[in-house]
Amino acid sequence: MAQERTYSMIKPDAVRDRHIGEILARIERCGLAIERMELATITREQAAANYAEHKGKPFYDGLISFITGGPVVKMVIAGEGAIAKMRSLMGATDPQKAAPGTIRGDFGLDVDANVIHGSDSPDAAEREIDIFFGA
Repeated sequence: MAQERTYSMIKPDAVRDRHIGEILARIERCGLAIERMELATITREQAAANYAEHKGKPFYDGLISFITGGPVVKMVIAGEGAIAKMRSLMGATDPQKAAPGTIRGDFGLDVDANVIHGSDSPDAAEREIDIFFGA
């Protein structure tokens, strides 16, 4: 596997419930490096750009309100196979279907409050890093 960079975001529910430290520890324990990290509240414009493919869907407005409703931890994560490792570490999008031991399986409540976001491809990672950290 090649070295790659990916974007990940600890969502407002996990920040509120004080899971940041454990999530960061899990990322580092699996051999990935956190290259850049910032605690911030994302703007509606950033959220709209990131979730553009969902615009018009019934859950879109709720998603935008949730993700902009409190601070998040934005991260650029690097390492060998970073995207696949992060996807595996996060678990299924629906925490009810996520395996125990995954971030979503251990901390997620439901598909709307699922603790963490991660890029699903190299193109998405590049686009999301640009949205949240600039070029």
